[in-house]
Formats: sequence, structure tokens, C-alpha cells
Amino acid sequence: MRNLYIIGPQCTGKTTLVNALEQTYINNTTSHRREPSERPTIIREVARTVLKEKNFTREDITTSPLRALALQKHILEAQYEAEIAVGTGRDSSSWYISDRSGVDPIAYTYLFVSAEAAQDMLDTEAWSKLETNMKKGIVVLCEAGCKWLTDDGTRLMPADSDGWKEVELAFRHILEIRGIVYSVVLKDLHDLDDRVRFVKELLNTNTDFAN
Repeated sequence: MRNLYIIGPQCTGKTTLVNALEQTYINNTTSHRREPSERPTIIREVARTVLKEKNFTREDITTSPLRALALQKHILEAQYEAEIAVGTGRDSSSWYISDRSGVDPIAYTYLFVSAEAAQDMLDTEAWSKLETNMKKGIVVLCEAGCKWLTDDGTRLMPADSDGWKEVELAFRHILEIRGIVYSVVLKDLHDLDDRVRFVKELLNTNTDFAN
């Protein structure tokens, strides 16, 4: 099975989608004989853990370039460690669904620190491995502008719809300059079942192993 990455700007339903996909495998609700039935390992979002353990706040992202860069470097390393752990974990399956990716911290660095700082992260050994994994996997970008923008007190909130779109464009920029193929969950695809169905169709047509 090819690994799956659900990525994109904040507040676009990524974790909700990952959880819903996971539930379909827990319930073993396969509706298509070509659909992969083995339950995946789930890589949970690492950023929240980093924020808590390293004593960062979301305000650091927009008010302090030095703090923002340090945070994003920690997140990149945490994502790298999470993907390595999946490959060596005792209970790991043959594939995983990742809630976020190595692109996420680099996109935020590109937007809120500088293009040069983002390039420095792209030159790291950790990114090299993460990029290889992503190019072997299936990448799904959730589009900004969906209707459920809410403040949970932890994640960065866009100032307005233009700021939200800028984050999405930063993601697209990094994906495109690195030649990483991706599909888009459109903002107007509101229904969760429809979103799950869309991603499952991608999995159904990309069932070769990511070795």
C-alpha cells in the first residue's frame, strides 16, 4: 500500500478526515473489492505535541521569526522521527496515514520567516527522507476557505480569508517546486462522507506498494 498524507492550511478538516478514514478500517467497512482492507498505522499531528513540550505558542509563528523558525525545525524533526518510528514499530502495519507531513513546517517557514529559511530546511537530511516518502505516497491537500473555521485556542488562526489562502498557496508552492504530486479536497466538498469517499477512490487507484 502507498502511504497517505493529509495536509494543508489550518482549519480545513484534516484531522477530522484522518479520523474518519481510520474509522472505516476499524469498522472494516470495505465497499469495493479493490479497496485496501489492512488497517493503517496513524501518524497523529506532531505540531501540537511540539508546541506543548517545547513551550511554544501559536503567537510565536507570526510575531517572532526566530521563534517561528525554531518551532518549525522542531516540527520537521518530529515528523521525521514519527515516520521512522512507524517503519520500526512493533505494531506497525504495511502502510500509514499521516495527519500532516514534512511539507507543513516548511510551508509555514516560507510564509512567516523567509524563503531562504525554508530552503535551508529543504536542504536537511530529515527533509530528504521525508520527501522520498511523500513522493512514494499519496498526498492530499485540503483547500482553504471551507465553512468550519473555528478557533480552538492552539492552532494559528488566519486574519482573514486572504491570509488563509496565502497559507494554502505556500503549501502548493513547496509541493510544486519539489515535484510532489498531490490531489486537492475542494473547500466546497463539505460532507465528511464525500471527503472520505474521494480519498478512498485515490487509494483504490494507487494500491501499489511504497517500498
